Amino acid sequence: MLACCLLWSTAGLLTRAASVANGWETSFWRSLFLCIIIGALLLAEHRANALRRLAAMGWLGAVSSLAWATMFTCFMLALSRTTVANALILQGLMPFCAAIAGWVVLRERVALRTWLAMAAASAGIALMFQDALDSGNLAGSLIALAVPLAAAINTVAVKLGRGRVDLVPALLVGGALAALLALPLAAPFTASARDLALFGALALFQLALPCVLLVRIVLPRLSAAEIGLLSLLEVVLGPLWVWLAYGEQPGPAALAGGAIVLAALAANEAIALALEKRGA
Repeated sequence: MLACCLLWSTAGLLTRAASVANGWETSFWRSLFLCIIIGALLLAEHRANALRRLAAMGWLGAVSSLAWATMFTCFMLALSRTTVANALILQGLMPFCAAIAGWVVLRERVALRTWLAMAAASAGIALMFQDALDSGNLAGSLIALAVPLAAAINTVAVKLGRGRVDLVPALLVGGALAALLALPLAAPFTASARDLALFGALALFQLALPCVLLVRIVLPRLSAAEIGLLSLLEVVLGPLWVWLAYGEQPGPAALAGGAIVLAALAANEAIALALEKRGA
């Protein structure tokens, strides 16, 4: 999960390196390249049975596909309308959305330490949100609100299907939906060959690899609440890379909020490891 967050957090870094200003065009190219990558993966794994894997997803696959499409589209649009820090702020709701969805649908118990860690992290997110208010760039943050909601729904869908259906093909369908949605608004296309290379890297390393790891390795092993809490690492790392590379500096409140989030994550995992060792 930490590796997933590290890869996801490079979105702003690679997006800022491109010369394309239209968020719809960025979303189109990233989603199109994702379809090519996941399609190649499915063909390599299943060959003639690849199409059957798509059909076998059922209603859980449809839900997961729509959730992926929402996340792919809204996150890119948010990045094109505000700073990376502001675009990531409302993803701080992900732990609560995931914990509530996991508790209601999956009957997953949420440990008290995790609730406390989420409460502490929320204080950090509130400081980062104050920084967004001061900067006056709320439009992108509000668009980004759809991302944690869709992520929580997707988490539940994939966990419901584990052991019964492979939902990696939902990444392909979600990418196709996002590309089709963006296509009418992406023109006129301005991406150069360098931009296309960046979008290809974005699709492979920032999207395809961590999302496949999430579906096949992380989701079967961690609770929805733990996944949501650890995902906050992306909220902290994303603005950090852009700050170091491009000088898009978060305000003091955002820096303080990020420190609180990191401390909450570290404390939660440290307590979990201590309890596990004591139990052993």
